[in-house]
This record gives sequence, structure tokens and C-alpha cells, in this order.
Amino acid sequence: MDFVSAQYKLQEKFFGAGAAMPSETALAGNGGAANASANGGAVAVGDINSGGNVGNAIGVGDTMGGVAVDGGSIANSTNLGVGANGGTAISDASGGDYNVAFVS
Repeated sequence: MDFVSAQYKLQEKFFGAGAAMPSETALAGNGGAANASANGGAVAVGDINSGGNVGNAIGVGDTMGGVAVDGGSIANSTNLGVGANGGTAISDASGGDYNVAFVS
């Protein structure tokens, strides 16, 4: 028996032969909405040591007269890459099997 003939048999049983099919909608196994998130959360970074950071060291020996000492400029750069990847979020809103249908 195909779906259409089964539908007419049910129609005849509940509404009588030749009755017009009602326009309600039957729902079964409606899983609804599924929400998922993969937030990484917070990252705590402790002490960061990027080297001695002592600047320029200059040694000056015995001198006489006017002496000028220039240590020059100092630049130190520390680059950090910190990530909090939460991974993959998976959700499922399937209704399942063997659910009861209701008419709305």
C-alpha cells in the first residue's frame, strides 16, 4: 500500500467516505532549535621574560681631560601570540524515531 492510499484509508476511517481532507498540519519528531558555541574562554599569561634587557654596557678606563660617553639608543621588542581556540561545536536537534504525531 502506498502513502496516498494509506492516507485515504485513514481519512475514511476518521472522517467518513468522500469527506474533504482537513487542512491541519501534523507534526512528529520536531526537534526544535539547537544552539552550540565553542568559546575559548579566558587565557592567563604569567611573567614574560624577553631577555636580560640591560641596555648598553660601556666600560671606560683611565681618562684625562673632558670625556663624553654616549650609550646610544636601546630598543627591545617582544611579540606574543596568545590564542584561546575553543575547538568545534556540534549540536543536534533531530526529533528521533517513533514520535507521536499531533495535529495543530
